[in-house]
Amino acid sequence: MTDTKKKSFTDKFTEITMKFGSQIHLRSLRDAFAIMMPLFILAGIAVLINAVILPKILTEAQLQVAQYWAVSIQNATLNLAGLLVCGVVAYTLSNNKGFEHTIAAVMIAISALVIMMPQTVEVLGAHEESVMATGVLSYTHLGTTGMFGGIIMGLAATELFMRLSNVKRLKINIGGDVPPAVNDSFNNLIPAILTLLLFSIISFLLFVLFKQDLITLIATLIQEPLRKINTSLLGTIIIYSTGNFLFTIGIHQTVINGTILEPLLLVNMNENMAAASAGKAIPHIINGTFVPTFGMIGGTGSTICLLIAVFLFFRKNEQYRQIASLSGLPGLFNINEPVIFGFPIVFNLPMMIPFVLTPAIGIFVAYMATAAGFMNRVTVMVPWTTPPLLNAYLATGADFRAVLVQLVIIVIGVLLYLPFIKISADALKKEAEAGL
Repeated sequence: MTDTKKKSFTDKFTEITMKFGSQIHLRSLRDAFAIMMPLFILAGIAVLINAVILPKILTEAQLQVAQYWAVSIQNATLNLAGLLVCGVVAYTLSNNKGFEHTIAAVMIAISALVIMMPQTVEVLGAHEESVMATGVLSYTHLGTTGMFGGIIMGLAATELFMRLSNVKRLKINIGGDVPPAVNDSFNNLIPAILTLLLFSIISFLLFVLFKQDLITLIATLIQEPLRKINTSLLGTIIIYSTGNFLFTIGIHQTVINGTILEPLLLVNMNENMAAASAGKAIPHIINGTFVPTFGMIGGTGSTICLLIAVFLFFRKNEQYRQIASLSGLPGLFNINEPVIFGFPIVFNLPMMIPFVLTPAIGIFVAYMATAAGFMNRVTVMVPWTTPPLLNAYLATGADFRAVLVQLVIIVIGVLLYLPFIKISADALKKEAEAGL
């Protein structure tokens, strides 16, 4: 009876989690960030070259000229992040919902986002004094500060536009032998006008009644409070550990991390890269590269520690040795599905414990080392497939001390995995002897 109840609870928990992960708006958000990842990696490479390499080979005068290149990359990536994510979210949402006119949805979402931005912005004048200017858009609202605004407008404007487009009475079919693009344009004419008109009225009312704009309100009331909680040390460890636990029951960790944590970590990462590029103080310890670099060493669960433990202490176990041999090369590039499903870790109670705890310890150790000033803050977004040790070195702007910290985390992880590997091996042996 107890086993049935436990199974029933697990099944229900799994079902709820799967529904959460497959929710179309959250899935569209994850898809959008995956599409945008090359831009952020490019920005990270530019920061690495501009902040680490160029100062070592150029004079100060030459560096000021060379920085024009880095600034252009920053403006095209980080400083347009809010605008870009709005369009990409509109595309992924409309595509995932099977909407025929995805390009029209992108256009409407971007237009709606600009409508909701302030029409007058504060800029620096010729003598560094603040002046109010009209007819310009600010990188503050287009960039990382406006990312949550871009996400919300991408979802809201696209959803409204698609719903209105499905109302037959709002379609204009001109018929005849006109090009399909022209006919589609007239079909979407009234829904597009109504969507943008509604957001323009909201924008007008916010300005007249409260002297505010929606993008600033979203950043102030939603993005910043969420970021302070979720990307704190405790918040990150809790959310990330929950995602790792889900992986141990067969549900990919991005169900939780990809929707609740990663967008906020990405904002932190972008702000760090922008600060490094501008030569300013780095604001955040925890960010979108910090977590995988020190909490996903060899992949989710820091399974490089598991592989090392097997190679060093369990070579006589033929099954584990074969799995580790097959998983070693992918593990160097943080691809660890062969370990997770081949060892296995999924539904293997002894292995679940270090799989969840090792990343949490890694994040904690790296956080403390950074807070104490032992190593640089992470300022470079490196590809997730960058091998361990090298990723720590590059992510911190070529700081060898970060490599030492990562080595310490790996050693701790190996020691943590060891007793649980032995328990798992003993259980496997007893099952074999019992003929199970």
